[in-house]
Amino acid sequence: MSGINSVAAKPNYFFAPVAGESAIGKVRDGNEDSGFVSQFSLAVADGMGGHVGGEIASRIAIREFASRLPLITNADIDVDSREDLLLNLALDIDRAINVEVTARPELEGMGTTLSSVTIVGENVLLLHIGDSRCYRIRKKKISQLSVDHTVIQELLDQGRITHEEIADHPQRSFLTQALMGKGELTPVLLSYPAELGDIYLICSDGLSGVLAENEIRDSFTSGDLTTAVNSLIAKAYERGAPDNVTVTVGEISNQNHISKLFLGAAQ
Repeated sequence: MSGINSVAAKPNYFFAPVAGESAIGKVRDGNEDSGFVSQFSLAVADGMGGHVGGEIASRIAIREFASRLPLITNADIDVDSREDLLLNLALDIDRAINVEVTARPELEGMGTTLSSVTIVGENVLLLHIGDSRCYRIRKKKISQLSVDHTVIQELLDQGRITHEEIADHPQRSFLTQALMGKGELTPVLLSYPAELGDIYLICSDGLSGVLAENEIRDSFTSGDLTTAVNSLIAKAYERGAPDNVTVTVGEISNQNHISKLFLGAAQ
């Protein structure tokens, strides 16, 4: 008896459910953070350069990022090409910021971080510039996937300071990479195999600067992502919320749930 060999279709992965929130905090006058959540991607941009400049830079980053997603996630394009598009997107955002600064010289010095995860094929791609962080929670264990582009991180890597010295270090907030329209950046693109049930979290340093990894992880014990995000924002406020706080989260699923949400200055 002859038969036909069936080939199993590659799984389609999505972020579902998703959740996100952006808050001003207790000290800042405005929100310079921007965020984005969809069934394929999570992103956070933390603006700098003053209230107006920071919010403009982060908005440009997130809006440009979201506008390219339909092409980057198009399954008709091969995976390698989609990866190239995602990596080049950082350079395109940098150029868009340059155009804005050229048209409005008073914005000179504005910039933004950008950290994002995007589902491409069977992998999750992390695009990272600056110190907004990406965490993955897998089977109740949390891992930081991004590496901060900061002077402090370089000093830690070189063994010149200890973790205990970070809080009082005068250069603790100095970035070594940011999107500022100057073309001086080397964006990081890392790939991780998608695994059902994994939770990805992108946040600005308004969260990671006041909460430890285990505190972030423990907020997800309820299983509801919206409840977890609200808990994280509340904990940041309990610690004084000295900066804007933006959190985006999504769980890897094979059930598509179409969603799109802009946060903070990107709204």
